[in-house]
Amino acid sequence: MNSPISSSFSPEKSTIIAQNDLRALALRWLIEPNPSLKAAGVLALRQAWLANDLSLDRATEAASLNHAEVLIPGKPERPELVPPLGVKRRAMNTVEGRAVLIHALTHIEFNAINLALDAIWRFESMPQEYYSDWLQVAQEEAYHFNLLANHLVSLGFEYGDFPAHNSLWEMVERTQEDVLARMALVPRTMEARGLDATPAIRAKLGQAGDQAAAAILDIILRDEIGHVGIGNRWFAYLCQQRQLDPVSTYAELATLYRAPKLRAPFNLEARRAAGFSEAELLVLQAP
Repeated sequence: MNSPISSSFSPEKSTIIAQNDLRALALRWLIEPNPSLKAAGVLALRQAWLANDLSLDRATEAASLNHAEVLIPGKPERPELVPPLGVKRRAMNTVEGRAVLIHALTHIEFNAINLALDAIWRFESMPQEYYSDWLQVAQEEAYHFNLLANHLVSLGFEYGDFPAHNSLWEMVERTQEDVLARMALVPRTMEARGLDATPAIRAKLGQAGDQAAAAILDIILRDEIGHVGIGNRWFAYLCQQRQLDPVSTYAELATLYRAPKLRAPFNLEARRAAGFSEAELLVLQAP
């Protein structure tokens, strides 16, 4: 794989790259369509950042970085994208049934890599720690993707073999004009749903005898608590900067951007660990 700092590009894409700049390189891997290359590129990008080999231009607007006509995010020809109800469920007592579930989780992690990269590239004028936090998220999501994709191969399938839905990325697109809305409704809403759902999914896979998949979900839940916590951190920061009340502001944004209605059961322990306040959890549980 080419280094994320010295990758070769086609002429129509080369104009978007500022050599060694984190935000420009985040865009470079965001538009990469090959899932394996994207994941490897993100892992190398984080290593370069931690080694202080990258610069960070916090001032340039996203539109100035993106001079070329590029597809955001880059995605492979497969899987076929269908509405959420078009993703079929199958019995857990078959290998294919477990593979369908693992495939759905793999697709979520693929989208999660993209949403973290988009958070870096799209929003300017945030503190350096914001970009560092979201690069950590991107790297961990790439790690999760690799774990799930490799496990899918061990079951005799590959990422792309089954249809998938795109609701996570759809919320990313809706919130592209405002970092406050992005922090409120992607990590704190869409990804936080994973905190609620993961224990039940893990139990299903464990009961079906797939202990390897169950162990992967333990890793994902541990890391996702941190990812939602990063969303909470920057949502709180932005509310403070704009002198907004977090609870009422979240409710307004959820209505404005048509966020999905969250339904019980809720993983309150994980949500507390991710930084949700008791006031927020009370509103969440209100009838």
